[in-house]
Amino acid sequence: MRKTRTTGARGRRWRVAALALATTATLATATVAVSGCGTGGGGSAAVTYEEAKTSGKIKAGFANEAPWSYLDKDGQLTGYAPDVARAVLKNLGIDEIEGVVTDFDGLIDGVRANHYAFVAAGMSIKPKRCENSDFADPDFQVGSSFMVPKGNPKHIEKFTDIPGSGVKIATLGGAVENGFAEQAGVPGNQIEPMAKQDDILRAVRNGDVYGAALLDVTAKWLLKNNPDAELEVTPTIQASDKPEVGTFNFRKGDTQFRDDFNRELRKLHESGEWLRIVEKYGLTKANEPLPTMTTAQYCQP
Repeated sequence: MRKTRTTGARGRRWRVAALALATTATLATATVAVSGCGTGGGGSAAVTYEEAKTSGKIKAGFANEAPWSYLDKDGQLTGYAPDVARAVLKNLGIDEIEGVVTDFDGLIDGVRANHYAFVAAGMSIKPKRCENSDFADPDFQVGSSFMVPKGNPKHIEKFTDIPGSGVKIATLGGAVENGFAEQAGVPGNQIEPMAKQDDILRAVRNGDVYGAALLDVTAKWLLKNNPDAELEVTPTIQASDKPEVGTFNFRKGDTQFRDDFNRELRKLHESGEWLRIVEKYGLTKANEPLPTMTTAQYCQP
């Protein structure tokens, strides 16, 4: 769930897949086929909803970012977004998801180019993104945190702490944190956007950057899965005037797909099944968006 740009040099697609741990992916092949049961389904998955309802297979774009949507150590597509999507799609007669790994800031370009049918990556709803992509109803809310050396010697806890500190902070390319940094007046030479989550973790561990600005759920997940990293996560902050909300997104004009998806997604929340699915990825009841939050509100400039 990220921000700012969906085009440009950082928006080129990486047609590769990572067979690795959730936090240290190594890029390898182009497309990862994963069914609801965890077996491969070949290259015949559909890139449109109508085709998927016939074949029972559908392609989804993801960015290999744990715990949102990533490949586990066995190369299986997993995470919050794939698991929630499987539960939704099963009720729509689609039993298999084939994941196409893409740089985060190229995901919307990919769905527009028909490389896959929708995006399952935990993407924030932002006005600029709404210009080129249709979002489902808000599915979760989060804040931001900094992943920093233990003790946080430079005392970086919010974006306004960065200017004048002399430190450099890593971000995920295209992420909401880049916009937050800009709004806080952080000089461009103090922000280092990176293409992949494992690049960020490595840079912080090696001291190439002081820390990283990430979604709080992401930062906590990385720390949990890298207990020897000598890092800590700062308290959650809300860097904008309203909570960050994220969800799945679709091509402009795929109204039927979006509406059917929304209907089944609401059922997951109403039944409590959504919480059962996402708890193992570090999301809690506090991450459920309020009923008053709407996609239309978050698409407004």
